[in-house]
Amino acid sequence: MEATDAAVADAGEDIDTVLDALSATVIADRELLETVLLGVLARGHVLLEDVPGTGKTLIARSVARTLGLSFSRVQFTPDLLPADVTGTHVYNEGTGESEFSSGPVFANVVLADEINRAPPKTQAALLEAMEERQVTADGETHDLPEPFFVLATQNPVEMAGTFELPEAQVDRFLVKTAIGYPDEAGETELLRRRADRDRRSPTANEVLSTDEVRALQDVPESIRVEEDLLEYMVALSRATRERSECDVGVSPRGTQRLFEATRVRAVLSGREYVTPEDVKRVTRSVLAHRLVLTPDAAVEGVDKRSVIEDVLDEVPVPTV
Repeated sequence: MEATDAAVADAGEDIDTVLDALSATVIADRELLETVLLGVLARGHVLLEDVPGTGKTLIARSVARTLGLSFSRVQFTPDLLPADVTGTHVYNEGTGESEFSSGPVFANVVLADEINRAPPKTQAALLEAMEERQVTADGETHDLPEPFFVLATQNPVEMAGTFELPEAQVDRFLVKTAIGYPDEAGETELLRRRADRDRRSPTANEVLSTDEVRALQDVPESIRVEEDLLEYMVALSRATRERSECDVGVSPRGTQRLFEATRVRAVLSGREYVTPEDVKRVTRSVLAHRLVLTPDAAVEGVDKRSVIEDVLDEVPVPTV
């Protein structure tokens, strides 16, 4: 069933309301906020890489509050255990039985803060939750709340005390992006808020409910994608597998995520159909982090996004 103009228009109004509420609270580029929302609406997860102090935690908390969703924060540290994330069974003296005590992953929006400061075993504890929307503990499976969205932050891998994220886990993130430093006006506004101690800093207002967020997630499912655009997306992914700089190109999972992201991009643009421009706008953030460079390319400092740029230049764009 194809999306109707009215459904897309209504979704666009809701999204604009959310973005306006976030922009009034968070000093960040609107494009970044759209990318985070793209992850939510596509039922995916977002990885933010940036240095400490750029407002990653505030963005995650504000997104959860604006969307009317429950929020949980996990600070990843070298001594964090998998059970500290997912939960564990605890003996109940009253009943004489062991009961499951859920961990912080049981929330609609989970901020996995500085995820690459924990060892790989603990990082991998998120894998099942992110992919299957469930947690298994001592043979029992526990469903996570819906919607479920992980916003993970990581510091640049060159920083001390960081571990490289496993490739399988990186592939679970729909998009990877960076916040960057605010512009001069934004940084000045930060100081203005800090100086005025008697005036509370703006807090995000709840503008949607959980049910409304679920309804928004359904809209992209009916966005129209023409056959030549499907072939274009496949061609982009397959081209990465032939690049000399890449040991591993984009997986079929990555191609599916590109498809999902382009449909949400169309909704964000107020259209009930996908265009080549939608595909090009999301390709860098959806595909670049999935590449595994050859040792020589890594030593030479080849940028993964530049590889995607070359692919976008080389693959013919269909005419719609």
